[in-house]
Amino acid sequence: MNTQEIIDIEDAFQIPTYNKLPIALAKGEGCYVWDTEGKKYLDFYGGHCVTPLGHCPPRVVKAIQEQTERILFYSNVVYSPLRAKCAELITSLAPETLKHVYFCNSGAEANETALKLARTFTGKNSILAMNAGFHGRTIGSLSATGIEKYRAPYLNILPPASFIPFGSIDEAKKALEESDDIAAIILEPIQSMAGIVEQDPSYYKELRELASKFGVALIFDEVQTGVGRTGTFSISDQYGIKPDLITMAKSLGSGLPVGVVFVSDRIAASVKPGDHGSTFGGGMVSMAAVIGTIETIIDENLMEHAVRINNRLKEALSPHVVDVRGRGCLMGVECAEPVKPLISALREAGVLVGSSFDPNVIRLMPPVNTPMDELESFIDIFTKTVAELEVA
Repeated sequence: MNTQEIIDIEDAFQIPTYNKLPIALAKGEGCYVWDTEGKKYLDFYGGHCVTPLGHCPPRVVKAIQEQTERILFYSNVVYSPLRAKCAELITSLAPETLKHVYFCNSGAEANETALKLARTFTGKNSILAMNAGFHGRTIGSLSATGIEKYRAPYLNILPPASFIPFGSIDEAKKALEESDDIAAIILEPIQSMAGIVEQDPSYYKELRELASKFGVALIFDEVQTGVGRTGTFSISDQYGIKPDLITMAKSLGSGLPVGVVFVSDRIAASVKPGDHGSTFGGGMVSMAAVIGTIETIIDENLMEHAVRINNRLKEALSPHVVDVRGRGCLMGVECAEPVKPLISALREAGVLVGSSFDPNVIRLMPPVNTPMDELESFIDIFTKTVAELEVA
């Protein structure tokens, strides 16, 4: 089938929930993907920040292949040597007081689990979330998503939540003083879809203090910032704080659907059998992918390399645009004009990047193992395209 035939078939049978790029991808390797017409793209988007090691990383592929020949799946009704190894490995990287995990299938499911655990542990019901924050589109995760267009159609059925400006400690304190029913504060440490927006580290420390003072669980949604993408396994280490719950997904399995919730010792101690569950959470093939991903990141010192990538991109792109921000391999590039034409022009030039809800901001999510040669190729194409379009 050619590209148009593929597009026509998908559009005929899938419900129209996505605005898709006019390409059909057939192959991926390292930093690159190829479409069905044979065109090669340097991928600095990674299918929504999902491919921390690029496409088809050999160690992960081998781990998946070997596991599919042993056993594809069995549920959590039994123990698994692979699940045990995975749990031990990832908790060794987690903050000191979050050494318990719950495996699930996605970021939205991880966030729902964290919200449920917080409500159960505190005995409270409401959630305090951030304007412009994104935590998922299922009903539970949508209740904490501060993007109006997603929430508006479902307001009458969403669990109770209130929203405050991201970065305002005064508003957080006011909300906590006015309500004794807030179970959790949930936030993305870096708001990705909002345009890569981060606060000063002091803000996160003050939120931690407020949460502790008012008996509220602090949840870090690290679905995008986690798994070493921003330079440490959890970005909370860079702020010097310990949330009560941390969620991760996306990069965790190098493309296989898997999520995890890191749970504090005190919350974990309150959980009993039957309180929660997931048929496919912690499945053997997903665990193999997680182990292969994490071991590669550790053995090749890729968290440190993510910082080098960030430094080089900021140095090279800053003179050509309004701002370059973000940590590690989660970055936002702000231009003076709307970037939609720039994103299209880059795609024509063979580079894939992401958009955001800020019309002037491009998101970059390159693999944390991007070779410096590929990084320089991106810089060259990007700066030339920006100059041609005069969007900076």
